[in-house]
Amino acid sequence: MQAIILAAGKSTRTYPLTETKPKALIKIANKPILKYNIENLKGLVDEIILIVGFKKEMIKEHFRENCNGVKITYVEQKEQLGTAHALQQAENLIKDRFIVMMGDDIYYRKGIEKCLKHRYSILVQKVKNPERFGVCVIENGLLKGFEEKPEKFISDMVNCALYTFDKKIFQLIKNLKKSKRGEYELTDAVLELTESEDVAAVDAEKGWLSVGYPWDILNANERLLEEIKKDVKGDVEENAVIKGNVVIGKGTLVRSGSYIEGPVSIGENCKIGPNCYIRPSTSIGNNCKIGNAVEIKNTVIGDSVSVGHLSYIGDSVLGNNINIGAGTITANLRHDKGNIKMFVKEKAIDTDRNKLGVVIGDNAKLGINTSIYPGRKIWANKHTIPNEVIEKDKI
Repeated sequence: MQAIILAAGKSTRTYPLTETKPKALIKIANKPILKYNIENLKGLVDEIILIVGFKKEMIKEHFRENCNGVKITYVEQKEQLGTAHALQQAENLIKDRFIVMMGDDIYYRKGIEKCLKHRYSILVQKVKNPERFGVCVIENGLLKGFEEKPEKFISDMVNCALYTFDKKIFQLIKNLKKSKRGEYELTDAVLELTESEDVAAVDAEKGWLSVGYPWDILNANERLLEEIKKDVKGDVEENAVIKGNVVIGKGTLVRSGSYIEGPVSIGENCKIGPNCYIRPSTSIGNNCKIGNAVEIKNTVIGDSVSVGHLSYIGDSVLGNNINIGAGTITANLRHDKGNIKMFVKEKAIDTDRNKLGVVIGDNAKLGINTSIYPGRKIWANKHTIPNEVIEKDKI
């Protein structure tokens, strides 16, 4: 059995995090999205074919030709012409049946195994906001159609974009025409397939984590941290408190007076504290520094990030190699406690969250006492000056 993972896209909806790296390499609970999928395929497939494009060298450098004992073959999609076009790039490598999944969502093993029981299948999941997704029309357990982001309710079962196919799908792809978006859509080929074959709609049963927007990273991080167990490999000084399920990597030092309340994951070679408060559902990457009297809550922090003393970072997502000046404060709650909107491609999107801080791209540097309004973005390589107030996205 083979698996094809599509990881070639530019992922503009998750800017500024994906300005500088593929979305598949974003770390959630201190592990790249793509690695979760590779690990969950182990023992189920003999080979993973990774379709790469944007920043392909970064993916190749990270995973090389073997990951967790699974062979990896790389195929480049030189032009991003849609999901069907991406899949087509691997046609000459496919032997018989195979799995297809996206490289920027997380799939649990149970759902993959359930799909493999059928020659043709699609993974679906019930969601509370189907208008955000491609909705599946299902009859007697079989896929009958798709409706992309419907304004009126059709179904709450949505397409998770994981499939099982055989070589027949490639012939259907060859007959496709471009969609309104100017792309060759895999869903169009799947619809053609349903006219001659039974395509089983398999319920993921909460075994799929969608990462379509930056705030989805927080949702996925919270879910994945619920599954960790306490594992302290670093050094914890006297009078520091480690409460609940907390992972602390090798070479990390937690200084006196720090209070870490799990679930929390902290990487390797970090310096934490003294006297800081790390609250639940927080992930901190490798080589980070969290200074004196810093409070961090429900936040995902990348590698090589420094958060200066007397700062508060809440409900936020930070990329890599960022410096947060002392006294920086993220506001994460509107006065009216309403849902926070975030601009995506110049359109204000309701995040369905009433608490949301800032999203910061790689290599940004914030001056001391920077104050940030809820739901704002600071793009990669941007700077703020001391006492700057971020009322609008800093692009």
